[in-house]
Amino acid sequence: MKISIPKEIKDNEFRVAITPGAVNTLALAGHEVYIEKGAGISSGFTDEEYKSQGAKIVDQKTCWEVADMIYKVKEPLKEEYKFFREGLIIFCYLHLAANEELTKELLKNKVTGVAFETVEVNGKLPLLRPMSEIAGRMAITEGSFYLSKQAGGKGILLDGVPGVAPAHVVIIGTGGVGRSAVKVATGMGARVTAIGHNMEQLSQLIDIFGNSIETLYSDPYNISKAVESADLVISTVLVPGSKAPCLVTEEMVKSMGEGSVIVDVAIDQGGSIETTKNHPTTHSNPTFVKHGVIHYAVANIPGSVPMTSTKALSNATSEFANLIAKEGIKKAMENHGLKLGINTMGGYITNAALAKVYEEDCKDPEELI
Repeated sequence: MKISIPKEIKDNEFRVAITPGAVNTLALAGHEVYIEKGAGISSGFTDEEYKSQGAKIVDQKTCWEVADMIYKVKEPLKEEYKFFREGLIIFCYLHLAANEELTKELLKNKVTGVAFETVEVNGKLPLLRPMSEIAGRMAITEGSFYLSKQAGGKGILLDGVPGVAPAHVVIIGTGGVGRSAVKVATGMGARVTAIGHNMEQLSQLIDIFGNSIETLYSDPYNISKAVESADLVISTVLVPGSKAPCLVTEEMVKSMGEGSVIVDVAIDQGGSIETTKNHPTTHSNPTFVKHGVIHYAVANIPGSVPMTSTKALSNATSEFANLIAKEGIKKAMENHGLKLGINTMGGYITNAALAKVYEEDCKDPEELI
């Protein structure tokens, strides 16, 4: 198979999909690997390193046009739609529930879209997990920064000092992002309230952190009370393949004190805060203020730490890239987790949650081969 790794063009997206070591594995298996010139520089990998492991360095046009499979990090942007064609496989984070335009382009051009975020193995999302862990950690550090006065916040130190209370951090969602956020916020000494509907996950947090955190069952009343007293709210809720549910209403945001901060990590799935929906931000312009509250809604948070996130991402995704390359998409679908990752194929939506978002029929990809 011919596998191409383009340079990411999303605002301040410095990751690349693959490390030189993972290129070597593909090349040794007999596949042709094409890397767009300079794609790995920001992650610490030179073109020469990729060449030494068997890759060919090419320009953007060649990278897309020779590929049987495009293996990248973030969803294609408008400038890349011109390269779409029938039968092309695109393997990356797609987040199609919040991107109708991209969904239509993939369907129109009969592209097979395999989304990292919906590959599911034993009820887990292994390709989402490493970036969730990074995003959860960064949500706290970014939120802490914006609480400072020079950044427009209240002027609160996250962990306080003797005689002065720490900041109140409310974390909504107890999956991968939420757990990582709890870990960092607790470690920094904040007062932490974790909110979730999965009682097993809430119990696990208590087992790990004990009385260092508070837990609440997720319902509108509990969320509203917690948000009202919060200095920093981190919303992390995810429904694989679908839009994120709106859990924090605009009225709840209005109840927060001026200079409080919201970080909506679910923004790439449409956002779970009413005031961030349809208002994603970028690393170049990461925040906006509404009702006196600072909103941070960057859709590619881990992109700013590429030397860490590229390696973590490649470690998680390369196994599946090798599977597709070795067996082809039809046989690779026998791996049930990979089948769940296929969102579009042959002009049809093939993920049930995504089909529900757009009120379309869901086709079984095995019927479309």
